[in-house]
Amino acid sequence: MISTTSTASSAAAPAVPLAQDARTISLIGLAHGTSHFFHMLLPPLFPAFIRDFGLSYSELGLLVTVFFVISGIGQALAGFVVDKVGARPVLFLALACFVGAALVAASATGYAGLMAAAALAGLGNSPFHPVDFTILNKRVSQPRLGHAFSVHGITGNLGWALAPVFLAGITALSGSWRIAYLAAAAYAGVVLLLMIIHREAIDDRSGTWAHETQAGAKALAEEHPLAFRRLPSVWLCFAFFFWTTAALSAIQSFASPALQQMYGLPLSITAFVVTGYMLCGAAGMVVGGFLVSRVDRLERTIGWAMAAAAALLFVAGTGWLPGLMTAAVAALAGFGTGLAGPSRDMLIKRAAPPGATGRVYGTVYSGLDIGFALAAPAFGALLDHGHANGIFHGAAALLLMGVASASLVGLRVARTRVLAAAG
Repeated sequence: MISTTSTASSAAAPAVPLAQDARTISLIGLAHGTSHFFHMLLPPLFPAFIRDFGLSYSELGLLVTVFFVISGIGQALAGFVVDKVGARPVLFLALACFVGAALVAASATGYAGLMAAAALAGLGNSPFHPVDFTILNKRVSQPRLGHAFSVHGITGNLGWALAPVFLAGITALSGSWRIAYLAAAAYAGVVLLLMIIHREAIDDRSGTWAHETQAGAKALAEEHPLAFRRLPSVWLCFAFFFWTTAALSAIQSFASPALQQMYGLPLSITAFVVTGYMLCGAAGMVVGGFLVSRVDRLERTIGWAMAAAAALLFVAGTGWLPGLMTAAVAALAGFGTGLAGPSRDMLIKRAAPPGATGRVYGTVYSGLDIGFALAAPAFGALLDHGHANGIFHGAAALLLMGVASASLVGLRVARTRVLAAAG
């Protein structure tokens, strides 16, 4: 049976220079930010597609669904490929897919071309979490791993924030959305080139740490490749990502129109709620990176932070506060979800069996894609039926479901440690 127990051999590992860790963290952060940028490859220019191709919002919404369905299925499968051939070559291929997706979008003459771009971008996005966390867990020294997870989360938020400004801005300046997509292809190409130039810093064949010991990897090799899926912690982590991402989807997609319905606030104000939520989330991740190395029971950090975020979202949905204050409270909730992020990623690391990092992260993070794919239609229906406050109350309830999942993961990890120490 697979053991989830880590050894203490990392204590004997030689000290790693800060510059070496920082280089790896920066490169993976850049790659992760690029993947989140390509989440938003098509949505910022939906109005242009409606104008030029006569498409409906339903047709455009299907493009997003195709992206996340392909990404979710591919992510679960990509973890096996990463464990088999290594993370670095898969990263190169994923970035090449992004280049191709932007070029296909630039040359699209109708819906079929946009669908092909969405599919190729989803394929490129699929391996990023198993790739990123395999490289970080293997290359970054244990004392700095929490900060690595923090940077990883922050760059993802920045990628989401950059894409609309980049694509809409270049379209406005050039007068052509096709030029914007050529620029996006060039951006992904530059990132790929940087990864190739600095490939030794992201080589996951070296720098193995305690949780990835030779003994553990050998034990795993004797198990069936799917044996890790017998671990309840893996599915609890999957559930955690599903619930929390569904909550994020509600805020990211519908917080702005919900506030417009509730208070009649103009778009010029409500549009900043999502930006504020993401910026507060980034600030929370910075703080969370420091907490990871100081807290043993990570599920408690996750629980308190996300429960506080849920409480703020619940208050936002009550209508008790003035409109502008409600917008500020909803944005502030992002700090709690961001604060929980590094602890969440470390908790998954502790739950992963030695040698199965890619498979575990691939399976667990596929819950993120499924959450995005399923939540948007459900919350959109709430808004269509006039239940604007349901956006915030629903997101709050989903965060509490995430708290329950994380608590169960933490209890199982703690129990495994106690049993290992006793045996």
